[in-house]
Amino acid sequence: MTVGPKRLKDLTKSLRLVQFTDPHLFGEETRALRGVPTLPALRATLAAARPDIETADAILATGDLVQDDPAGYVHFRREFAALGRPVLCVPGNHDDVPAMRSALAGPPFQLGGVHDAGAWRIVLLDSTIPGETHGRLDAAQLAALESALATAGERYALVCLHHHPVPLESRWLDQVGLANGGEFLAVLGRHRNVRGVVFGHVHQAREMLVDGLPLIATPSTCSQFKPLSDDFAIDVRPPAWRTLTLHADGRIDTELKWLQGYTP
Repeated sequence: MTVGPKRLKDLTKSLRLVQFTDPHLFGEETRALRGVPTLPALRATLAAARPDIETADAILATGDLVQDDPAGYVHFRREFAALGRPVLCVPGNHDDVPAMRSALAGPPFQLGGVHDAGAWRIVLLDSTIPGETHGRLDAAQLAALESALATAGERYALVCLHHHPVPLESRWLDQVGLANGGEFLAVLGRHRNVRGVVFGHVHQAREMLVDGLPLIATPSTCSQFKPLSDDFAIDVRPPAWRTLTLHADGRIDTELKWLQGYTP
C-alpha cells in the first residue's frame, strides 16, 4: 500500500492525553461524596492540571461523571468545555446514559465511538448495565470493538472503558468489575495494533501488564478506595489525574499526578 504525504505525516505524530475519571458530580454544587465535595474537588484538580491540559491533544473522561444525578452534567459540560480540547467520554455505572448523551451532544464532547488522531485510534466503549454496579460489554459493544480494531489501518489502538476487566485483588471491588473481561481480552488478543487499555471505576492507581498489554487505572477527582482491601474501605489519598503520551512507534508513557495539599 502506498501512503501519501499527508497520511504519512499524520502517522508520525504522537498524541498527548490527560485522563480524569469518576468526578461523581451532583446538581447541587456543594454536595459531597464520602466527605469530599465533588465539584470543588474537580475544579481544584482541573486547575492543578492546567499545564498538562494546555499541551494535550485531547481529554479522556472515563465514567461516573455524575453520582446518579443527571443535573450534574451541567457542571461537567461547563467545566470541560472551557478546557479548549476534545473531550472523549465513556459512561460509568452512576451515569444516566441517555441524559449523558443529550447533555454532551456536539463538540468538544464525544461519547463512544472512535477518535483518530496522529498515529492512534482511541476506542471508547460503554461497559454499563442499567441499574447495576458491575459492567458487561454486550454483543453490540464487542462487535463495535472488533470492527474498530480491524479497521484502524496503520494506527495503533488505545481502548477505554469504565469497568476494570481483570481482578485487582480486592474482594468487594472485583465483584463489581467487568463480568465478561475474558471475552474483552480475547477480542484484544486478535489484534496486534492494541497497545493499551485505560479505565476508571476503581478509584485507585494501577498499572499492570496482562499478556504483555498495559492495563492502566486512574484515581478519582474526588475520593479514593483503599487498594487490596477485602471489604469496602476509603483511602486517604487526594484527587488525581493522569497524563499519557502515545508515541508514533506504539509506545505509551504515562504519569500519575496527585493534587498536592488538597483539603476538602
